[in-house]
Amino acid sequence: MADSTKYIPINERTLVSDLKLKNVFSFRTKKTRAFAYVFIAIFVAVTFFLAFNPSPDPSSPWFSSIFTSTSISTSIKANGTTTTSSSSSSGAYGSAGSQFSSIYSYFFPSNSSEALQNSTVSSPSSNATDSRSPTMNLETPNVIKDPPIVQNQTKSNDSNQTMIGSPLSQPVSNQTTIGSPPPQPYSDQIATGSKSSPQHGSNKTTIVNLPSQPVTNQTTKTVSNSASESQNSIPNNATENRMKTSPNSEKSLPTSSGNGAGSGPGQRIEDKITTKNVTSLGKKQGIDDLVKKLVNCNLFDGDWVRDDSYPLYKPGSCSLIDEQFNCFSNGRPDLGFQNYKWKPNGCSLPRLDGSKMLKLLKGKRLVFVGDSLNRNMWESLVCILRNSLKDQTKVYEASGRHHFRSEASYSFVFKDYDCTVEFFVAPFLVQEWVIKDKNGTQKETLRLDLISSSADQYKTADVVVFNTGHWWTHDKTSKGEDYYQEGSHVYKELNVLEAFRKAMTTWGNWVDANMNPKKTSVFFRGYSASHFSGGQWNSGGACDHESEPIKNTTYLTPYPDKMIVLEKVFKGMKNRVSYLNITRLTDFRKDGHPSVYRKKHYTAEEIKSPLHYQDCSHWCLPGVPDAWNEILYAQLLVKQYQNQQQKL
Repeated sequence: MADSTKYIPINERTLVSDLKLKNVFSFRTKKTRAFAYVFIAIFVAVTFFLAFNPSPDPSSPWFSSIFTSTSISTSIKANGTTTTSSSSSSGAYGSAGSQFSSIYSYFFPSNSSEALQNSTVSSPSSNATDSRSPTMNLETPNVIKDPPIVQNQTKSNDSNQTMIGSPLSQPVSNQTTIGSPPPQPYSDQIATGSKSSPQHGSNKTTIVNLPSQPVTNQTTKTVSNSASESQNSIPNNATENRMKTSPNSEKSLPTSSGNGAGSGPGQRIEDKITTKNVTSLGKKQGIDDLVKKLVNCNLFDGDWVRDDSYPLYKPGSCSLIDEQFNCFSNGRPDLGFQNYKWKPNGCSLPRLDGSKMLKLLKGKRLVFVGDSLNRNMWESLVCILRNSLKDQTKVYEASGRHHFRSEASYSFVFKDYDCTVEFFVAPFLVQEWVIKDKNGTQKETLRLDLISSSADQYKTADVVVFNTGHWWTHDKTSKGEDYYQEGSHVYKELNVLEAFRKAMTTWGNWVDANMNPKKTSVFFRGYSASHFSGGQWNSGGACDHESEPIKNTTYLTPYPDKMIVLEKVFKGMKNRVSYLNITRLTDFRKDGHPSVYRKKHYTAEEIKSPLHYQDCSHWCLPGVPDAWNEILYAQLLVKQYQNQQQKL
């Protein structure tokens, strides 16, 4: 009975012991058995090696552990903010199935996998522009693993933007969200940066990175009109917010081409450019505001204030200054007179910037016409402009002259700016003439009805600064006896003010008839005060003891009658003349003349009585005429501003 029960079926099945399974796994030869054991061992070893040692090739199905899967969930909150969270699980069937499916595709590629490698992304990706909202807030996932990365993906749109990355459904170790304002196009620019606020403006895109993952060995390129970009990434092994940093992380920071927003070297360059542009814009706005205030400001009502940032050029630095004006080289010991600037009461003059003034004068002619006081002003401006240039060899006198007192005209060429700054000698602005008297002897007269003979040479210039005055104070002109002439008639006697009026009327009529106000800006510099004490220039007048400006206005001289006559002439002219009324501001500066320092070496006669040969009419350079040029510069800026406003 006991023996029979061993063979009774249990639930109509046989016992396992009856199946003789040993025959199933039995092998006929030892070689076959050994081969099977070796094959199994190798398969197991290779499987474990590949499973726990990720390949550096991003295209490999073993890019990350096959036993780990990562998922991203995206939700949109009520306020329109997109929140991205990440979760990780191990040993899930879905993960294994996905990974083994990748393995299968790796060993047995098909058309579908090739299409995946070079697909056009139409859904949001880790580096795609999100047009739904100008800002996106991302929550950092607790654990981020390195998933497979799909290579060579291109996102094409009308703005020529190129994106690299995997679809949103796949996790990325360095997930990036790009947020740009909806109305702004994305113009050929991609940059990677740290978490920041979106930038508003044309062609600006803000790129926000998750702070938990560094980007290494990533290159971003912008290819115009091609809308394609490649990215080579070495995966980062990060676990529980701990990062493994590349030793070459400094060198492997992302670079950016274009004007994108972000961080790194590309962003630092753009920050500098942006800062420079903002600074330039701020300076331009400041200059515009300053110029607006100059429009209605009386530039000639003010005071001299001490300013140690003056003079505008270093004493002794300009070799073009005539000995007559070069007080520094002639040994004047006190140089405090150079440390003053003219300050109008109602506004501030812009400091004369030589390079900016040259830009104003580019391609133009600026001409000074008049007496030696205008030569004083001309030399001042040439020195200011020349000293503002690094290469001064490209500034030269057109005829190669180095002394500027004997010829009728001079012209300094500024080659890089294609402009000239010129001077024409015309102390009366009308012609000096010679006639023969009844005895046949020649005598000098002044033709009040003829403009100076050089006038045709500058009538088409862009800026002309006229002056006259000092020569009308000399004995011959003051007396007016048998000197003034109109036509063939020589006046036996004519009051100097009347003669001056006739001469200035002749000048005004010529300007109206020959100068085009749309092309030529006409200036007239007023009378420059002299400070002879105890006599005149030829009778022992002196000013060598003066070292400070006049501070009490009661000591200023009355406004010259000749300038009152001149202003009446201006009112009768058709063309507008800008009057540089420097009479009062020069009257303060009794300290600014060369006095005895008008030359280095005196003649034997001059050495006997040097104090009898002082110059208290002209001005030391650097010195007072620099302020005249600052006012000229300010008025040129005003004219430029007014012309721009008329075009609006």
